[in-house]
Amino acid sequence: MDNRRRCDWVSLSKYPDYIEYHDKEWGVPVHSDRLLFEFLILEGMQAGLSWYTVLRKRENFRKAFDGFDPEKIARYESRKIGELLEDEGIIRNRLKISAAVGNAGSFLKVKKEFGTFDKYIWNFMPDGTTKKNRWRSVRQIPATSRESDAMSKDMVKRGFRFVGSTICYAHMQATGMVNDHITGCFRYSQV
Repeated sequence: MDNRRRCDWVSLSKYPDYIEYHDKEWGVPVHSDRLLFEFLILEGMQAGLSWYTVLRKRENFRKAFDGFDPEKIARYESRKIGELLEDEGIIRNRLKISAAVGNAGSFLKVKKEFGTFDKYIWNFMPDGTTKKNRWRSVRQIPATSRESDAMSKDMVKRGFRFVGSTICYAHMQATGMVNDHITGCFRYSQV
């Protein structure tokens, strides 16, 4: 790792892939429906676990979940769910896997209604743009916000599961809907 200042949550990490995720991906605005769906599923899988646990299994998730293709996932039946529950490369939690399948169907309904999932999800942000926070320390970063509360409530109403306000806020951070890099982090001004 180089000597650039990073967010506290990654600055002491000894995992190069975790640092790379912070440096290249976390907080970068995402407008690809497929990638937004991937993060939605991964954030749900993270519930109760560390993000690094999910991150190191990400490639396995991509293979197991057909590249996060919501049309394929929405058609998963009990046999495929059984296969996923046996896959040691992913998080094998029946509720989370069932939620991913159900969320694929909800995702497709939202996409049909709004034209794109991107248009729907970014609508929760003021002016549909990234909210640039000015945190000096990770301790200042909230676990939820008014926007994540509203997003969670609306998503639950639309049939999504594992989309509590904390998960929605983590999704907003990962996909650049909010810039929660601390102000001293070299990525703060870049994203």
